[in-house]
Amino acid sequence: MMNLRKLTVLAITALLVTGISGLSTVAGMPKSETTSTPLVNPITALINTVGDDLFSTLDLTTLVDPTTTSAPTQHYGPYASDSPDSGTCGNDWATDMFDRHFTVFTHPSGITIVEQFKDGSFVTIAGPSPGACDLANTPGTVNGEITGTMHGYFVIPLPPGEIQTRTSPYCDAVLLTNTDCTTTTFINTHFTPCYPATCTVTTFFFHYAAGDQSLIINEWKNASDDRGGNHGDIRSANTV
Repeated sequence: MMNLRKLTVLAITALLVTGISGLSTVAGMPKSETTSTPLVNPITALINTVGDDLFSTLDLTTLVDPTTTSAPTQHYGPYASDSPDSGTCGNDWATDMFDRHFTVFTHPSGITIVEQFKDGSFVTIAGPSPGACDLANTPGTVNGEITGTMHGYFVIPLPPGEIQTRTSPYCDAVLLTNTDCTTTTFINTHFTPCYPATCTVTTFFFHYAAGDQSLIINEWKNASDDRGGNHGDIRSANTV
C-alpha cells in the first residue's frame, strides 16, 4: 500500500486519513495513495461474490473466467514490506508488516490492478486509537505493543490509453529489485507512469484484529464508502 495529505476532523466525515507509509490513505489506506469516486468495474462483482476478507487473501487469478478477458490475468509478488500506519487523527498508531501482491486484470472495459496486503501483522504505538477521530466513534487511545493481524486490498482502474510496458517479476521493473516496494513503484515501472496522478485507488478495504489484550474494542475495519466505510476500533481506553 506504496505521502497523502492530512485531513482535518471536518473533512474526516467523508475521507478519514489513515494508512501505511509509502501509501497515501484515506481512512486506513497506506500513505502516498489516493482515492477517487468508485468506478463501475467488473472487479466489484468478484468482491461481492466472495466478500472483502476472502478477496483480500485469495489467489485472484483463480476467480476469473478466461473467456471474459482479452489477455491473461497476471500475478506479481509477494513483496515483503513494512510501514507505519496512520489513524483517523493523523498520528501513526501502528507499524504494519505484510506481503504485497499485485494482480493485473485485462477486461473489455480496460485494465484494473488489484493490490492485496496479505499475511499482515501490526504492533501498536501508544496514542490515539486508529478510529479515535471517526465521528461515529467514542474518542479513545491504544496502548503500545498491542499486536494483531491485518489484511486488505486496493482496486486501481487504469485510465484509457494506459499500456503495460514491462512484465518483470520484480516490484521495480526498471531497477530489477524488490527493495522498498510500493504501489507507486510497481505501477509506474510496469505501466506508463500514471500513479497517483491519474491512476487512483477507487475502492479499498483493511481489516485489523487484535484479540483480547485488555482492549475495549479489538477489531477495526477501514474501508471506502462502497465497502461499508469504517467500523470498530483498536482501543484500550476511552478519553471521554
